[in-house]
Amino acid sequence: MVNLDSKKTEDLLRFFVLFAALILANMLGDRFFFRADLTEEQRYTINEATKELLTSLEDPVYVEVYLEGEFPSGFQRLQRSIRETLEEFRAYAGDNIQFKFVDPNLAASASGRQEFYQRLARLGIQPTNLYDTEDGGRTEKLIFPGALVAYGGEETGVLLLKGNQGASPEERLNQSVEGLEYELATAIRKVTGGSKPRIGWLQGHGESDSISYQGVQEVLQEFYRLDKADLTESENLLGYDAIIMAKPRRAFNRDDRYKLDQYVMNGGNLLMFLDGLKVEEDSLNRESYLAFPQDLQLRNMLFRYGVRINEDLIQDLNAAPFPVVTGYMGNQPQIRLLPWPFYPLMNRYSNHPITRNLDAVLGRYVSSVDTVKAEGITKTPLIYTSQYTRVLPAPVEVSYNSMRRDMQPESFQDPAQPVAWLLEGPFTSSFRNRILPQVANSRSYRETGEPAKILVTSDGDLLASQLSPRTRQRVPLGVDPYTQTDFANDDFLLNALAYMLDEDGLIAARNKRISIRPLDAPEVEESALKWQLFNLLTPVIIVVLFGVIRYFYRRNKYATFK
Repeated sequence: MVNLDSKKTEDLLRFFVLFAALILANMLGDRFFFRADLTEEQRYTINEATKELLTSLEDPVYVEVYLEGEFPSGFQRLQRSIRETLEEFRAYAGDNIQFKFVDPNLAASASGRQEFYQRLARLGIQPTNLYDTEDGGRTEKLIFPGALVAYGGEETGVLLLKGNQGASPEERLNQSVEGLEYELATAIRKVTGGSKPRIGWLQGHGESDSISYQGVQEVLQEFYRLDKADLTESENLLGYDAIIMAKPRRAFNRDDRYKLDQYVMNGGNLLMFLDGLKVEEDSLNRESYLAFPQDLQLRNMLFRYGVRINEDLIQDLNAAPFPVVTGYMGNQPQIRLLPWPFYPLMNRYSNHPITRNLDAVLGRYVSSVDTVKAEGITKTPLIYTSQYTRVLPAPVEVSYNSMRRDMQPESFQDPAQPVAWLLEGPFTSSFRNRILPQVANSRSYRETGEPAKILVTSDGDLLASQLSPRTRQRVPLGVDPYTQTDFANDDFLLNALAYMLDEDGLIAARNKRISIRPLDAPEVEESALKWQLFNLLTPVIIVVLFGVIRYFYRRNKYATFK
């Protein structure tokens, strides 16, 4: 016979032990924070720099996401991923991350809705036309795939639909999902950050004009402080976090080269946008124009650092258009936009945080770049031309008439050419074993430098802002003035500076990769009925089996009481 009192006592003891264990586990979980990401790509794992940013928040950050409503499956995935990312942020920031999803199309009136749209556009959240099929007809909906991030009295807009426009819609949405952590974390850092890093815009050697300076300043002003730095008048450049050298036209003397060299030796960050050949577009209307090399007296310094800009020009069949007079009707010229092979559209990149998921970059009169041996320097190619490339050694004929001839694909047989390199490491001074210039201070001279970063791009116009041919007003950096297409030149600059100046490592969040695993449509159609029956019957069978097993178990267990 079974002692019922002892059995009851044993059951009560088990209950209290389990209850105490649950309370203890809850207390430990509250005291020691722990999360496990079991996905293959670690898609829910937050970068350490992002965790530090979130845990350091002192007041709430408010995030308003403008993706609420019914969307096709791709945008539903983006919407869900944004929500999951913000939930992960809350796991580390607690109540200091507050978010909500809003439908901007639900404004009370048409005028209020239009005013709201304009406010979002001013914040950089550009609308997207979303097409879908509903009840057999095609519908169009205007959506704003972005968010407003606010902290204290500061607010900023962040566009969350990004990626390479040359990719398929599914791939672009996936690239946007991959970049969510970085985009949101960067926006939070922007509204909560303190002093801005100081960037120097190099002058004194015929660099890009004030129009380009204004375009770059417009791009950088939210994150950085951009100041003009006249190398010919400055004693040194050590007060700047980074230096931008954009399209110099006059040679650098020994004194100025020394100042640049010692800036790098002291761990400075240098971004160089240089032309291999000199091209004056105002002279291209002539029947024949030859582009010749320009000697900036920087070749030896770059060679010592590990890179060489070649004296050539690259033509690419994947090119931006340029207006050309193709004939006359009466006395009126007939103008057409034709691909200008000296304006390559570059969307081939290495797998690096600066260029990952970057849209196409527009180049102008680009040269090829080689690397040479430099001890201790890591060299990373960032941007390539397309596989339909032709390299022309100097002197190069540059004429609009060339667009009417010799543009056959079989003429473009050179492989893709790298045109931008990132150099990292402790550089060796280009004045090593040489007589120092008069401005040099022998006591402060450094022959071997601290770890530094140099970006070398063989396109002096990559940061140049253009004038609209209709209004003669400056268009934003990266916008083609003839087609109004917005290229990623500004994003490339921002990513480069973020990587070169990012001491806390937030840029590493751009390395997140999420694989697309599309279903096999024919297999799904063929096996649909089988899996529907499996999903329908399996739970029923499991419940029935459990009931039968439980019945016989209880029957055998209590048979002794009969």
